Amino acid sequence: MIDLADHWIDLREYVLRLVGPTGEDKPAPIVPRANVAGRALMTVIAIMTFLASLTVGAVTLVSDTASQWQNDISREITVQVLPDDGVDMAAALADVRRIALTTQGVTGATILDDAATGRLLEPWLGDGLNLDDLPVPRLVIISIDQDSPPDFVALVARLQSEVPASELDDHRAWVSRLVTMARATVLVGVGVLTLVLVATTLTVVFATRGAMSGNRHIIEVLHFVGARSAFIAREFERHFLRLGLVGAVIGGATALVLFAMMGFWTASNTATPEADQISALFGSFSIGWIGYVGVVALVATVGGLTAFTSRLTVVRHLAEIDMISPVER
Repeated sequence: MIDLADHWIDLREYVLRLVGPTGEDKPAPIVPRANVAGRALMTVIAIMTFLASLTVGAVTLVSDTASQWQNDISREITVQVLPDDGVDMAAALADVRRIALTTQGVTGATILDDAATGRLLEPWLGDGLNLDDLPVPRLVIISIDQDSPPDFVALVARLQSEVPASELDDHRAWVSRLVTMARATVLVGVGVLTLVLVATTLTVVFATRGAMSGNRHIIEVLHFVGARSAFIAREFERHFLRLGLVGAVIGGATALVLFAMMGFWTASNTATPEADQISALFGSFSIGWIGYVGVVALVATVGGLTAFTSRLTVVRHLAEIDMISPVER
């Protein structure tokens, strides 16, 4: 059965919008689509989304790097042979390699040659080094089986027994500190992201109240003559959803372009010390598909949060109007 009262209210809402301030034949929106406040809110949302996207990308980079560090622990260990009086460096390195290869759980052992050692020391001592004239420790890189690692205690005891000048370093101490720092950075990033979303929500609340204050008479007239709260709230919701999505897309796209540029720069300068340091900390500086999905989800969240916040603010404001007595009005 057709509800004539509902149809009459909808018709009256449409007529009231037809006689809006624009003087055009099409319905006039309750909230002006283009004004200074709307552009300012869009700019604020774009900035907030840009900062939040940077946080998402940074958290993704740090999290991936921490996982890579943990994998490095289970793949390789290092044995250094210290230069000392009476130590035949070449023979000591060969003995370390032999011991490592005969140990269960070791898949390979490589002696770091003079050229590779020189490249490691080049940032501090320059190029053209003669390692025979310098008391420089030499390294043996040992690859281990991740599924069945060797007995490190037994390996250290054997090395100390046969090559007293050797020291085994499994990197666990400093990598553990780096992983702890990375996890703390992730927690800080999550906190910053939460604060940015809270600030965006508060900004939308104030912007919605400002828009309602500027159109207070129109809203109250529509509400008092019978316009549903859902109808008025829907107009504000559409307006702020459009502003929120446009601002969020601008901010998110800018952040993605920045990450893409940094990744391209790192890939194009792999031989420079600056790029090597960045690669050591953040890998290829690529946030991967998880980072891109996270930014897209953030853009959708900001747009939906903007629309939902504005709708909730309007509904609460209209409920406050209903609680005011006719004399107070």
